[in-house]
Amino acid sequence: MYKFLNTYLVVPALPDNLEKLRTLAYNLYWSWNTDIRELFKRIDRDLWDSTGHNPIMLLGSVSQERLVDLSHDDGFISHMDRSYDDLQSYLKEKTWYSKNYPGHELFNIVYFSAEFGLTECLQTYSGGLGVLAGDHLKAVSDLGIPLTGIGLLYKEGYFQQYLDSEGWQHERYELNDFDNLPMKLVKKENGETLVLSVFMADRDVYFQVWEVLIGRVKLYLLDTNIYQNNAIDRKITETLYGGNAETRIRQEIILGIGGIRTIYALGLKPMVCHMNEGHSAFLSLERIRHFMKTEDLSFKEAREIGFYSNIFTTHTPVPAGIDVFPNDLIEKYLGYFYRNELRISDTEFYSLGTIYRNEYSNVFNMAHLAMNTAGFINGVSKLHGDVSKKMWVSGFKDVPFNEIPIGYVTNGVHIRSHISREMEDLFKKYIGEKWSSNAADAKLWERIDKIPDEELWRIHERRRERLVAFARRRLIKQARVKGGSQAEIEEASEVLDPDVLTIGFARRFATYKRATLLFKDRERLLRLLNDKNRPIQLIFAGKAHPQDDEGKKFIQEIHKITKEENFKKKIVFIENYDINVASYLVQGCDVWLNNPRRPLEASGTSGMKIIANGGLNFSILDGWWVEGFDPELGFKIGNGEEYIDPSYQDEVEARQLYHELENNIIPLFYSRGEDNVQRKWIAMVKKSMKTLGPFFNTHRMVQEYFSKYYQAAFDKRLLLFEQNKSKVKEVSEWKDKVRSNWNHINLVNYTTPNKEKTIYVGNLFTVEAELNLGYLTPDDIEVQLYYGPSEKQESPQQNKTINMELIKELGNSRFIYKGDIKSDRSGQTGFTIRVLPKHPLLINPFELGLVYWAQ
Repeated sequence: MYKFLNTYLVVPALPDNLEKLRTLAYNLYWSWNTDIRELFKRIDRDLWDSTGHNPIMLLGSVSQERLVDLSHDDGFISHMDRSYDDLQSYLKEKTWYSKNYPGHELFNIVYFSAEFGLTECLQTYSGGLGVLAGDHLKAVSDLGIPLTGIGLLYKEGYFQQYLDSEGWQHERYELNDFDNLPMKLVKKENGETLVLSVFMADRDVYFQVWEVLIGRVKLYLLDTNIYQNNAIDRKITETLYGGNAETRIRQEIILGIGGIRTIYALGLKPMVCHMNEGHSAFLSLERIRHFMKTEDLSFKEAREIGFYSNIFTTHTPVPAGIDVFPNDLIEKYLGYFYRNELRISDTEFYSLGTIYRNEYSNVFNMAHLAMNTAGFINGVSKLHGDVSKKMWVSGFKDVPFNEIPIGYVTNGVHIRSHISREMEDLFKKYIGEKWSSNAADAKLWERIDKIPDEELWRIHERRRERLVAFARRRLIKQARVKGGSQAEIEEASEVLDPDVLTIGFARRFATYKRATLLFKDRERLLRLLNDKNRPIQLIFAGKAHPQDDEGKKFIQEIHKITKEENFKKKIVFIENYDINVASYLVQGCDVWLNNPRRPLEASGTSGMKIIANGGLNFSILDGWWVEGFDPELGFKIGNGEEYIDPSYQDEVEARQLYHELENNIIPLFYSRGEDNVQRKWIAMVKKSMKTLGPFFNTHRMVQEYFSKYYQAAFDKRLLLFEQNKSKVKEVSEWKDKVRSNWNHINLVNYTTPNKEKTIYVGNLFTVEAELNLGYLTPDDIEVQLYYGPSEKQESPQQNKTINMELIKELGNSRFIYKGDIKSDRSGQTGFTIRVLPKHPLLINPFELGLVYWAQ
């Protein structure tokens, strides 16, 4: 077999007066700027579509004659200049961050994720997690927050989906041509490619780094497919979520350890690190190693710096969704690292992989590693925060459920990346030019009321028409690829009706999302589809994981239904769901259906994307919809019940789904006023926009991350390095002292000076406690009264705490504390006394895993 002797890079030859196109193409600002996208479409609309909306490939494929023609087209030049000026203005203008945090030069965050969904042509994502990460970076860019992204660059990306004639999903992997994508290799000052390495197993594995510009933000993607590696190592970054456990651990070592090394090699100092899921948790180990080497710190001291400046966001509601590696695999790939770099024992190292203190585990849990090395932990919706606490409650011994230190930041979407051009223009017209740079401002959204009903609805109907046209084109293409007959192609060209209530269901085909729930009662559904006066139609899209045969069966079932005579043309399945397909769906559907088994939807974001596009949500009260639902804003299935029997749950909720369609959704949609306008439906759409729009977006989400976590983590990082790192040593020594002496704490006695056990509402009930603190001092602890209704003592959310005051020192490590409970309700009230560690640096009092409850 022959091999090329050498390679060279060919780049588009642009006329001098079109060079601005190159700058525009290499900054993904175009992915959320409709005017710049229209500019690239003007070059060659068909080529723009066939390249997967890739401006680099477009410029490299368009004929030289066409470029010359454009160089003499005054209209095109004017459009290009306007787009270029828009980008430059965006990059230079004052931002939310620069206005509110001037002189914050040291502040920066590094955001790690195994996938980033930024635009259709960059296949570095599989689904919602990646799109959320991409939207996070775009919002950070808009707000001007100094953040850098780290991910992996996959040669094959995620699979392309196609169905055979029986409707069974097959996967096709296409090689990405990195040199024809909107990114560039990172070079050193001497012009050589930056190549870094990580030692794993018995050898160094090398990787190069690609830079992606996303407005003001930079994303660096790591790539092991280089000549310095052997054939096995070159495949580490071949496929997203591909291979076996050994492939996955190698990918995660590159992402986490390699990611931190990349940041330092680029001359950046990662002050705060944010792990988007546990895939990147090995970064915490590399941060410890780096601090030990460069700051002359012990393992424990270096760990404290990482702990107080790491943030971990979990997205999974079930243990099965977490990466867990057997210890022998960890030993193979990280044994040298922890023995020679971290210089700790195997017992100490493997304890990092479990939150069950003092218990041996033969597996290493990546979420637990993240939790043990990150002081800030959050779920992605209010409900998911509670679900995460339940999932890991046994790892927080003696901590009341409501005080388990896992918070939440509800997800959002980057609105400009998902809104249609027509709707965005409408918003600019009535809300103002600045609405998109301040999407979390509720006052701006109030201006929705200024939009005339007819104008808003005309735009939404136009997008529904475009959705139907797009679905027909895709289905014709699908039929031709499968070798369909002329009759099948003609049928594909007639599916759906642009004037009919359109319901969309598009997402990952995991079984818990129940894509086929709508087909529980086919006769009932058939009546809804074929109602002559008030029909509905359904559009499905989504991929099942390659190893998920049950998910593939759901796709196959829907495919077969679309071929049945009674359902034909009214239900369609669009293959190869991606960002482009999603944009047509969220911009054109009237109703977005979501019916997972509660509480298995951590957040979900697809339904958030229809809000600004004039669609309404119809969902189980799970994920984000628990927070978003109001009967004036959308529709629900059930009342948030959680069932033990899944089959019974499916039956009950399918009936509720049909009932809501028949009695509320369909009648409201087809209700017309005297002027033949759907006033009531439009009123609900507007209220949904006004109420949900300013909250369920990534501007609000990122600002919340900033105020809850980023700023706090940065402040603690600075504090630890004060006075020649004395604070690091101080807190490390203090934790050792508290841990080794905690068992000496003892309640000697307590008294209640109130003569009567019955008191009146509003009066104080006083408790005095004598405590023996052993070798600890009052400065090391917080003594609290913990009290609540006696009949509800098993419901910690009902209980409250009051800090007790030190009133006397008795000597011999004995102290008297006093506290007053204000009685604000009648009935039996119970109380106890607890002691918690106290230190100014603690993020929460439970981070040492120590609680003393009076016996």
